[in-house]
Amino acid sequence: MSVASYPYQLQPARVRVEFFRLLPISMFVVAFGAAFGLAATQKGLEPLQAMLMSATVFAGASQFAAVDMWGAEVALLPMMAVVFAINSRHLLMGASLYPMLREVSPGKRYGLLLLLTDANWAVSAQEYQSGRRNLEVILGGGLALWLAWILGTGLGVYFGGLLQNPKALGLDMVLGCFLLAMALGGKKSPRVLVAWTVAALASLAAWKWLPANTHVVVGALAGGVIGFFWLDKPPGDRHDH
Repeated sequence: MSVASYPYQLQPARVRVEFFRLLPISMFVVAFGAAFGLAATQKGLEPLQAMLMSATVFAGASQFAAVDMWGAEVALLPMMAVVFAINSRHLLMGASLYPMLREVSPGKRYGLLLLLTDANWAVSAQEYQSGRRNLEVILGGGLALWLAWILGTGLGVYFGGLLQNPKALGLDMVLGCFLLAMALGGKKSPRVLVAWTVAALASLAAWKWLPANTHVVVGALAGGVIGFFWLDKPPGDRHDH
């Protein structure tokens, strides 16, 4: 397929802008990377192993869960199930970006998804709802967060005693507040607010009554169903259907 078949062309200047745009929040990612590096070494991983895990996996909650299950004998299948449950939200996150992703070549598409996080997805999804297409934030912002995660892991591996408990400083709330701001910021129709409310209530119910980590899947599915069947299409995507 020719290049002309993929109308979305990533703009290097905007990638740089989005890198610096998410750089402030990436500083808090460094703190949790440090906590992961410390936890990994305490569980018996070699420094290089911890660094390689952060560089290649790049999934904070899943890495913490995997380290919790680490030992002399690793229960591989249960670990895979837990990691899949935690990361399954990426199925819906990727699907929500598909109207933009299909406009870039498959190589670029899957390359971008390697850097997909909650933070840069939230920015891109919010702007798409307003009719603006921004995949540059997935690349630029994702690079900032990825580098911050690796840097933090390295600090935790070698200087972990300096920050053993980021939660004591309230740093665990930073990303949650950022995502809430993305969810409520900008112009939102009542239907969008209903979808967010349903997702939040479903997630809270699952957190209280269902097994650990299933609230991530339940909340995402509940909001996704509302969005798929009830929400209006963003202005930039109306011609595609």
